[in-house]
Amino acid sequence: MAQKPERLGVDDRAPRRRSPSPAARKRKNKAASRSPAPEKQTEELVRSSTPPLPLKKNKNKEAYVVKNNDVFLLPGSDYNLMILLTVLAVGVRLFRIYQPSSVVFDEVHFGGFAMKYIKGKFFMDVHPPLAKLLITLAGWMAGFDGSFDFKEIGKDYLEPGVPYVAMRLLPAICGIAVVPTIFLTLKAAGCSTAAATLGSGLVIFENALVTQSRLILLDSPLIIFTAVTALAWTSFLNAHQQGHSEAFSANWWFWLTMSGLGLGATASVKWVGLFTIAWVGSLTVLQLWFLLGDTKNVSASKWMKHLVARAICLIGVPIAFYMSMFAIHFLILTNPGDGDGFMSSEFQSTLRSKGMQDVPANIAYGSRVSIRHHNTQGGYLHSHASMYPTGSKQQQITLYPHKDTNNDWYLENMTYPEGGVGISGFDESEPIWIEDGAVLKLYHVSTDRRLHSHDVRAPVTEAEWQNEVSAYGYKGFEGDANDHFRVEIVKSMSDGAEAKKRLRTIQTKFRLVHTMTGCTLFSHKVKLPSWGFEQQEVTCAKGGTLPNSIWYIESNHHPQLKPDAERVNYRRPGFFGKFWELQKVMWKTNAGLVESHAWDSRPESWPILRRGINFWGKDHRQIYLIGNPIIWWTSSAAVVIYMIFKGLAVLRWQRGYSDYQVENFRRFDYEVGTAVLGWAFHYFPFFLMQRQLFLHHYLPALYFAIIALCQVFDFFAFRIRAIGLRNIPAIGWIIAMGFLSVSALVFGLYSPLTYGSAWTKNQCRAVKLFDKWDWDCNTFLDNLDAYSNLAASPTQSTATQAHVPSVKIPEMEQKAPESQEDAPALSSDAPDQLVTSRAGSEVVQEEEHVEYRDQDGNILDPEQVAELQGKVEFETKYETRYRVVDEEGNEVDESEQEEAPQIYEAEGEELRAVPEDEEETVPRGEDPEETHTVWVEEDAVEEEAVVTDDAEAVVEPVAEPPSDVSAETETESESAPEEVASEEAVSEEAAPEEIVAEAVPVPEEVVVEAVSEEAVPAPEEAAPEAAPEAVPEADEAVVEKVVKEDAAPVESAAEL
Repeated sequence: MAQKPERLGVDDRAPRRRSPSPAARKRKNKAASRSPAPEKQTEELVRSSTPPLPLKKNKNKEAYVVKNNDVFLLPGSDYNLMILLTVLAVGVRLFRIYQPSSVVFDEVHFGGFAMKYIKGKFFMDVHPPLAKLLITLAGWMAGFDGSFDFKEIGKDYLEPGVPYVAMRLLPAICGIAVVPTIFLTLKAAGCSTAAATLGSGLVIFENALVTQSRLILLDSPLIIFTAVTALAWTSFLNAHQQGHSEAFSANWWFWLTMSGLGLGATASVKWVGLFTIAWVGSLTVLQLWFLLGDTKNVSASKWMKHLVARAICLIGVPIAFYMSMFAIHFLILTNPGDGDGFMSSEFQSTLRSKGMQDVPANIAYGSRVSIRHHNTQGGYLHSHASMYPTGSKQQQITLYPHKDTNNDWYLENMTYPEGGVGISGFDESEPIWIEDGAVLKLYHVSTDRRLHSHDVRAPVTEAEWQNEVSAYGYKGFEGDANDHFRVEIVKSMSDGAEAKKRLRTIQTKFRLVHTMTGCTLFSHKVKLPSWGFEQQEVTCAKGGTLPNSIWYIESNHHPQLKPDAERVNYRRPGFFGKFWELQKVMWKTNAGLVESHAWDSRPESWPILRRGINFWGKDHRQIYLIGNPIIWWTSSAAVVIYMIFKGLAVLRWQRGYSDYQVENFRRFDYEVGTAVLGWAFHYFPFFLMQRQLFLHHYLPALYFAIIALCQVFDFFAFRIRAIGLRNIPAIGWIIAMGFLSVSALVFGLYSPLTYGSAWTKNQCRAVKLFDKWDWDCNTFLDNLDAYSNLAASPTQSTATQAHVPSVKIPEMEQKAPESQEDAPALSSDAPDQLVTSRAGSEVVQEEEHVEYRDQDGNILDPEQVAELQGKVEFETKYETRYRVVDEEGNEVDESEQEEAPQIYEAEGEELRAVPEDEEETVPRGEDPEETHTVWVEEDAVEEEAVVTDDAEAVVEPVAEPPSDVSAETETESESAPEEVASEEAVSEEAAPEEIVAEAVPVPEEVVVEAVSEEAVPAPEEAAPEAAPEAVPEADEAVVEKVVKEDAAPVESAAEL
């Protein structure tokens, strides 16, 4: 008869060919308990305190000990092979690392952080600073001076001379170092050289890892520090398993300390490192549990020594390393920046020029104060000359994060004192302190209105328990009962005995209770829309939560407070105070990133590689983050194989089978299980997160899945005797090399998406296996020769903007220009574009015109445009402009117009002439219906011109225009030549950072005044119907043009 094949998982030394039955196991255990063999007893003691790894007898044959897999004792051939693989990784990672030569995806953020580090400007990021510091160091050593702002995807690196290649080298070096690290890790785990080679090769040819390591991103440093931690911990396990005599040796201490440093470094790059800490921590607990049970070899004092050693190296060292990175962070960022608004006033006082002078402590009636919210980073109680578009339509009350005169309020008594002087009446009287329970009014200094609330729903949070808070009144108005607020001091939060009795600057925390409705002045992290400049909403809440209804006074001035009056200031926090506050802000901000994103994905799609991320697109090339399907799917299959194995093993164990007495069985469970446990810790926690998640969050888990795949391969090819490959190592090598070759081939198929190389449409469609892989094959050209022609022709670049995650961080509101001089001027050299007739109420002519402008708004002539083609990128903006008719509404004769210039528009890669009579079309991505409102006050007729996608116009009645729209009047002399004057009147807070608009010449002498839409208060009776919102460019502004002629009441407003 043919010999039966040996069963899977049977050890060489096992006397039986199958797992013993429960009855046989009981008889065997009973016999062993009666007469234990000395040598076998010693072996079991060693095994009880060490994880189950390969055993062998020592030189004296006294006991079985674990095979030593020290990575410092490998044969020279292994080191040579590892170096060869590293050289291959250098070629793959550094291939054309200079391309693309423009900002890619999150380089917007992390390159920008390097700029801020060099300038010392404080910023707030949800990630710890280690990787950003290393990127900054690489850029600084290469000569980066912080002058480039990394503001947007596609911004060119070459012209400003940014050393972006040096900055990309840092992540690339980290990616290269992962290759030898995984090789050594698999060798330390006891795997064969073939399995270690397979692991290194899979890391080399993994597309997602290559993509992340070629750009200024944080994931490559995260992966290398995770890999170093896994290597150090695996090597420590190997040292620990050599027996009790090796405990506390130099090698033992070295790998334990390196494990702690690796944990600290991983957590200092991203908080994903906390998952690595959980992985090591769980295995440490298991280790200590085994030691605690080994009562014959480990005494209580020795066990405590093991516990203390691990606590120092695995807890103390990571914490010290992590905190030291923040110490460097604080040491560099000493100047105010756009992130200080997230921090408390105490924290901000430690920054240069942010420290506040000592202010009077006691607060009296008539004090001019600024009031700050306690629980959020929204800032100061604030008002400005803009109205709510809904509700009462009274003046807005918000929280504003920056210091500003619009934050100043007078504290008034309920009644004006007899013989009083000043707005509050207390300017020349002795100060009267404001005590707990006092009822007062808050008078806004800049706009002469008082803080006010009433039974009207809040503008955004339209809940029954939320009332609107507004500013109401005018100069000289005494106010009404809805202006009264009662002071309630929160004694548990106030600092000092006096601060618990009466208002004191900074020290007293209080609530403001509206006396008429009983609601409390309240704010929460809800932003107002654009009409509120995205500042934080303030409401009056009935039963609002205590933290969100707490306020305190930061600045205080009273004319009767003497210079020697008691003064206070913020307590400047030390390092630990700043460190702890920043951790809390990072946590809250990270948890608040819950908005959806165009390229986000959920964890269940990651192991099967369902979709990727569009990083960059330009010149018919694209960078798209997608993994190597062969590597992702097989590594996921390896995890599934282990889970099936573990499930069956637990069921057999419950039924009494002794599978775990088989050495290979135990080794497979422990070794592969350790890697799968690392995968699980780095994968499953993401299911608990509601924040934005992306494919690159799976990369640390992918690293452990690759290790598990190589270990499964090693067991099947080199360890399990029953399979039959153990005695023929060449077959295992052939399988490894064949799988690597397939992986390299698949890597090459998707490499154009990794490197941003030339690709054809047919090649793209051939490898696009799923619709969820949502890169656009139409982006690419039909053949590779066309790319050579494209490079030779000076055509306009076409870019596909990738979306930047709104994660990385919520931006604080920027302070608006404080005067008209701060706002950019409107250009007045635009050609005539549209002629209308009020008498006929119809659009009589339309023209389409394409203009090229530089960054300063100057019009470029065709020669200049031709010179710039291929050197710069042109951003497209769409505008609709109207000609203004004269007072009588007479139609302007077309023959009186100047000859229209030659019109061009971009079409693909060529410029084509546009006939003057061509119909106007709405550009892709914009709303097909754009509304423009024309107010004619002359004869009380209001008209709304609706321009649709078929260029037809419909005139409809609309509501009465605002009565307080400002306009300037200029009287025309009959003999004077026709002129056009242009001015701007942009409100203090409504002015955006950039406004590009055109003031259109008219045939009669008029004065055109451009005002921001937010600066025009809404009418009290009815508001004009809002136009459907189109999809504008990032810096496109909405501007109204108000026209008056001959002092006649003719007004015209148009949305640009």
